[in-house]
Amino acid sequence: MRKFSLFALCLFVIAITRAQDKAPAYPLITHDAYFSVWSFGDGLNESVTKHWTGKEQSLLGVIRVDDKFYRFLGNETKKYRQLLPATDESAYQASYTFDTPEKGWEDLDYNDNSWKKANAPFGDDQRAKTKWNSDDLYYRREFTLSDISGAKKVLKLNHDDHVMVYLNGKLIYKKNNYVSDFIYLPIADGTLKKGKNVLSIHVKNTAGGRHLDAGIVEEEDTKFPILKAKQTNVTVKATTTAYTFKCGDVDLTVDFTSPLLVNDIKLTARPISYISYSVKANDAKAHNVDIYLGASSNLAVNSSSQPVSAWVKKAGNLSVLKVGTVEQPILKKRGDDLRIDWGYLYVAVPQKFGAKQFLGQQNANLSAFVNSVYPAQKEVLETRTIDLGTVLPFGLVKATAVEKFMMLGYDDIKSVEYFKTQLSPVWRKTGSQKFDDQLIKASSEFAALKGKCADFDAKLYADAVKAGGEEYAKLCELAYRQSIAAHKIVYAPYGDILFLSKENFSNGSINTVDVTYPSAPQYLVYNPELLKGMLNGIFYYSESGKWKKPFAAHDLGTYPLANGQTYGEDMPVEEAGNMIILTAAITKAEGNTKYAAKHWEVMSVWADYLLKEGFDPANQLCTDDFAGHLARNANLSVKAIVALGGYAQMAQAMGKTEVATKYRNAALKMAQDWMKMADDGDHYALTFNDKNTWSQKYNLVWDKLLKLNLFPAEVYKKEIDFYLTKQKDFGLPLDSRKTYTKSDWIMWTATLADNQADFEKFIHPIYRFATETDSKVPLSDWHETTNGKMVGFQARSVVGGYFIKMLADKWGIK
Repeated sequence: MRKFSLFALCLFVIAITRAQDKAPAYPLITHDAYFSVWSFGDGLNESVTKHWTGKEQSLLGVIRVDDKFYRFLGNETKKYRQLLPATDESAYQASYTFDTPEKGWEDLDYNDNSWKKANAPFGDDQRAKTKWNSDDLYYRREFTLSDISGAKKVLKLNHDDHVMVYLNGKLIYKKNNYVSDFIYLPIADGTLKKGKNVLSIHVKNTAGGRHLDAGIVEEEDTKFPILKAKQTNVTVKATTTAYTFKCGDVDLTVDFTSPLLVNDIKLTARPISYISYSVKANDAKAHNVDIYLGASSNLAVNSSSQPVSAWVKKAGNLSVLKVGTVEQPILKKRGDDLRIDWGYLYVAVPQKFGAKQFLGQQNANLSAFVNSVYPAQKEVLETRTIDLGTVLPFGLVKATAVEKFMMLGYDDIKSVEYFKTQLSPVWRKTGSQKFDDQLIKASSEFAALKGKCADFDAKLYADAVKAGGEEYAKLCELAYRQSIAAHKIVYAPYGDILFLSKENFSNGSINTVDVTYPSAPQYLVYNPELLKGMLNGIFYYSESGKWKKPFAAHDLGTYPLANGQTYGEDMPVEEAGNMIILTAAITKAEGNTKYAAKHWEVMSVWADYLLKEGFDPANQLCTDDFAGHLARNANLSVKAIVALGGYAQMAQAMGKTEVATKYRNAALKMAQDWMKMADDGDHYALTFNDKNTWSQKYNLVWDKLLKLNLFPAEVYKKEIDFYLTKQKDFGLPLDSRKTYTKSDWIMWTATLADNQADFEKFIHPIYRFATETDSKVPLSDWHETTNGKMVGFQARSVVGGYFIKMLADKWGIK
């Protein structure tokens, strides 16, 4: 029997005493921006599990207890019968015009003979059968229904941008904005008619692409004799989300563990998660138990219309299911709201468990499980949306808990493109070339890794409580996996590690410097090598001559293609300051100047730029670019000053005394001038030229953490006291222009406080947001302080910035 450490024992005590955790969404499978499955909402069996973007990626779990069935994971995916097919089902034509038609064009009896007729979908990209390049598209599609009775009828719609949908002249849907795939909208009873009907749609392009496709479907009845298990608890720890259920006469514990122990880079980069089940009787009797897991092929596609193939196979001592798209378009798409459609999803289980594995549609697989009659085919080629079914038999279960596990893994074949070179995943570059071998290794390490994860989770929680209190610790637990899973670890052709972020639900950029900056504290606490991996590509971009400007680039491209900046505008002071500050932080974390020395030449160019342009910045964007341009930004000025102080500190450590003196004196003078120019009585202003304004000066935190002593402590105190008068129910606004905020920056601002009580006053409203918000998505870092609703962004890496108080504690900064 394994002897658990003191930390694991502490974790056990916490687990049995800790109340149910609350989160806007719960991490289940978390590895990178593509292999990332979440439970949205407060019950694991309340809804279909989803990719962080919100697209359904179903994991369905059902337990059999004797002759009763209980669903504990996910929900059945809705199935539809086509009444009026969209083009993902079959080709069709519709009448259309780009000109504004006369009044009544949407009515059933309108004569559209003068309109053109052509193949759908309409749009301006490769999907379009009929090109649409104007502002407006008017669309009519007549159809006949012989029977309107039966199941609920649903509009199936994919549109870009603003849309108004009419059915028989009645407005049934209106939306300003676009969707990225089909949405399904109930049609009110009485709207459809027996006989002739007409679907009329007006779409208006406002920016970007154009697209329209539509149809009408009806829901299929897919009821099974399956009850809902009663969820009794959920805890979100750093590496594991643990659920408990009462399933009639049996208690079930389900743990989702992604072993992202970042001190072990090869392990963190191995895209394999564990789902473990522990069952025991709760009535002192013996019960026959089986557990079913269905994993949808949607985990391996961008769109459910993409054909897939799937196989049942063996790999060493494992039973394995495998699925992937037929097309395999490796690294052919780039952008934000996308999912991977190349590589292969694997579901693996040790053969010793006696599992049954099979392929089929979700309903057929559930029927097979309910009736204990399983399909025998070993492969299914060129189908759409198939489920990978696994049944784990537990036999007769009594009061002693029985545990078994399975694994979900993803082989992406090629992970990113880096300056025109497609990079392999870490496991393929540094180990076996077969993903089967990675699964076999992961299986053999299950018990050891579960213990290591328990130890790590307990230590992180204890350290976070010590640094910032219990609510702060729970926020760090929620942030830990999310931040890591918004990155991809690879190695550059020249050998340097790359830890490349995806700017999730923002613009999809890869390796954005002002996303790296707020994310950095988590990696400074746990492994500075990964922070180097966030900086290395940006350094290379300049040092190779590919980026020629005297400040750092904003990004390396659009995920997953890192071939050069694609963001439309530079952030000169922001990115130059970020790179220098973070290099200074690495120098402090490692206690040597090796990394700084390697990149000294280009940092010197950036430091010179900041010396000339950083103190009183011109009208430009900063990391808070969603708030728009700002000239004479006092917080951005702080960044330049602190960066020059950090540059001087590194120069001194390298023995460059003359350089250190020059830049430190310059930074000190800037700081003194800043205090005069930004002074606004009881606080410091948003901009030098606009008094009666204010903003969070979160960049000051590095003056404190690096012990630069450029600004007196009274500056921090003055700002903290003022901020406490501006707090709202769900946090401190970013500045005086709006009431929205960025929770990562609040954490940084709060770390300027000189006492724990003040720090926790800033943390409590963020905790309220995370646990009370109605925005049920992976933790957003941009929310409204008045009502706790997400403004934008979700599942981003910047929540790694929550760890800044832990970093301060680790470095002995009070």
